[in-house]
Amino acid sequence: MKFYSSILIAIITFGTGVYGQATDTVFRINDLEYLERRGANVMLAHDFYPESHQGGVGIIQNDIRVATNGDLRLEPVPGQWQPVPKVGKRQINRKDSVISVRMQYPDPAKDRKGFNPISYPDLEMSYTLKVKPQGKSFRIIVDLDKPLPEEWVGKVGMNIELFPGILFGKSYYMDDNFGIFNRQANGPGYYNKEGEYRMKPLAEGRSLTVCPEVPEQRLTITNLKDNKLLLLDGRARHSNGWFVVRSLVPAGATKNAIEWLVTPHAVENYTYDPVVQVSQVGYHPAQAKVAVIEKDKHDRARGKASLLRIEPDGGVTEVLSDEPEDWGRFLRFRYRRFDFTEVTTPGMYMVKYGAYTTRPFKISREVYQREVWQPTLEYFLPVQMCHMRINDRYKVWHGRCHLDDARMAPVNHNHFDGYIQGPETLTSFKPGEPVPGLNAGGWHDAGDYDLRVESQAATVQGLSRIYELFGTDYDNTSIDQRTKTVEMLQPDGKADMLQQIEHGLLSVVGGYKSLGRFYRGIIVPEKRQYVLLGDPLNHSDNVPFTGKDKTVPVGQPGAPDDRWVFTENNPSRELSTAAALATAARVMPGYNDKLAGDCIEIAEKIWEITTPDNPLQKVELAVELLKTTGKEKYARFLTANRDAISGDIADTGWLVGMVLPEIKDQKFKKAINDAVADYYKEVRQLGQKTPYGMPYEPDIWGAGWGIQNFGMKQYFFHTGFPDIFPETYMLNALNFVLGAHPGVNTSSFASGVGSRSLTQAYGINRGDASYIPGGIGSGTALIRPDFPELLEWPYLWQQTEYVLGGGTTDYLFLVIAADHLLNTEK
Repeated sequence: MKFYSSILIAIITFGTGVYGQATDTVFRINDLEYLERRGANVMLAHDFYPESHQGGVGIIQNDIRVATNGDLRLEPVPGQWQPVPKVGKRQINRKDSVISVRMQYPDPAKDRKGFNPISYPDLEMSYTLKVKPQGKSFRIIVDLDKPLPEEWVGKVGMNIELFPGILFGKSYYMDDNFGIFNRQANGPGYYNKEGEYRMKPLAEGRSLTVCPEVPEQRLTITNLKDNKLLLLDGRARHSNGWFVVRSLVPAGATKNAIEWLVTPHAVENYTYDPVVQVSQVGYHPAQAKVAVIEKDKHDRARGKASLLRIEPDGGVTEVLSDEPEDWGRFLRFRYRRFDFTEVTTPGMYMVKYGAYTTRPFKISREVYQREVWQPTLEYFLPVQMCHMRINDRYKVWHGRCHLDDARMAPVNHNHFDGYIQGPETLTSFKPGEPVPGLNAGGWHDAGDYDLRVESQAATVQGLSRIYELFGTDYDNTSIDQRTKTVEMLQPDGKADMLQQIEHGLLSVVGGYKSLGRFYRGIIVPEKRQYVLLGDPLNHSDNVPFTGKDKTVPVGQPGAPDDRWVFTENNPSRELSTAAALATAARVMPGYNDKLAGDCIEIAEKIWEITTPDNPLQKVELAVELLKTTGKEKYARFLTANRDAISGDIADTGWLVGMVLPEIKDQKFKKAINDAVADYYKEVRQLGQKTPYGMPYEPDIWGAGWGIQNFGMKQYFFHTGFPDIFPETYMLNALNFVLGAHPGVNTSSFASGVGSRSLTQAYGINRGDASYIPGGIGSGTALIRPDFPELLEWPYLWQQTEYVLGGGTTDYLFLVIAADHLLNTEK
């Protein structure tokens, strides 16, 4: 139960933390260890994710995060793989009103090792980064332990990044110079002494004012030292860059090497406008219907909420008006709940509270039957298909890509996206040798173009469970594996879900048969390929590399541009992948009998040859093999591990519930039922910790994936143990994903689904600031310690990246399962 225990601790910390009594007009250090005044907050090192614009000094101004990553950096406009400092523990000095943190370069944990390794230059630098309140302003101060080495003078500077999405078309002043923030990076540019492209600063001077014409965004940064402030456009080097304010560390400087005075203008008596959060799709008449009203913590105003029915001949009719229930405090907000469960008449509705009126939503028995899960199956999954040409009426999403897959990865190699090849290939193939059988099937992973085996397996398994349980024979796509062509919105007489399952298996099973084991992943070797925004057909020349000339440019005939295939020894991942094959083996017969046979053969072989560190890692495969084969040995494994399974019931109970009727051991059944009953008490407590009836505790990434996964498991707890678990928490999870979640942005995480949804997202088309219908974003992130954020910006993967695997299929499962339960049980 570690996962839910950690959620409980975090929710108690964030949900009930006592806020300091910051005055309205001047900054103070509050009890959550950040600077606060009404309408402005300054965080220091609460988050550390600088490669995705989250860390260092951050500024939230009138409930908009306007700046972040305030810290010393070695590049004027750093990108994803540039060096970042090691962050020490935040120190609070309330006597002198200073928040500080020790930093150092390099970070030994990231220097050419670990996930996403970074190559650090030969520089050792330690310093203290501080923020200190000064009335309505605050100072950023940097003290170096010793002066910069001479060769680094002019290269190390204090940066802070400004969020571009709210700046386009708005103005700035730098001393007597002025301009606007443009939507694209514009020259002139030049090459520095190292031959690297740079763009001339937008402005230079001593004092910068951002958005002077917008009171809610007006921000002034004044350099209190002699060195200049520079306003830079980070998009000159990186498509996902932000605007950067920078000043260089002077030669010989140590104490107060950097000293800025920053004034974020706060609206007088600023009060967050109430936001009403509902499912952007709507509700089944039989389900609970609760609008969550999010208010400023200072806002104690009363007032009724109204449910308005939209009339077919125009206008609205108030069908319910009531005083919402006061729920209490969570994160930085105060919450109320408006329950309109009693309304069951079909129609289109809106909820109004004060000046806020929601977008229209349905109340209907058919609410989940059309335009909710279908876009994921008929748009998103086809777009993600690798090795295929994807035609969509007049549009081609991408060409037949990666037909030269794949070459064996080099040994002792730590790839820049986290793949690690050890001292052996673990196969009969030598490094650099083409591996046949990998140029078919699979889906591009999330916003990237690689094939991670865990995302392939999770997608196969999720789709297989849906098809097995609900018989989803929906057909609106033509998929031709012979010509490697997909025609969207053109039925071909075959169930799309079975065709997609087959597509995933072609990669996973094909890879196993070629390599003699599961691959870890398949990915491009070069960063220039990896950061591609556009058609993945341009990754390579589509011809397997067998020559010796490695100097041919990427994409040109004869280039060594084939993707690499990585392998690993990872019993846990091998067992979970085998479990996916065992699940698929139950739905493939009659559609692709050969694949069905391969699936069960490989799954049973993995069972025999794989010894995990913990027997719990074998539970899922035991369950799926028991369901598929009916062999008693898998039941015996489960009963032999009764204590371990019942001791980890949050992760195992939903699985074991699927096969409990097939197990004869009464002591095992009792132990599982008792553990599930105890776990339900925990879930009830967790549901009471947030106004959403759901645990919400994201780490760096948004909580969408975790909540969808939680909701999927709740279905199996409900169906496996109907006398213990209601469907409540599954439906709460679905509502959360569809719009009833924290923050001002109430979009459905599913693009193109509902009356408001993510229409800029981190998908393969993010360079166009657009979306893929049916893609499921990461979800509302938590800017620590207490600010929920979902930005409509295509380059924040921790908020809007389309997550493949469970992130996709758990969403499909939730919607289809909700429709099934509500229309069969009610």
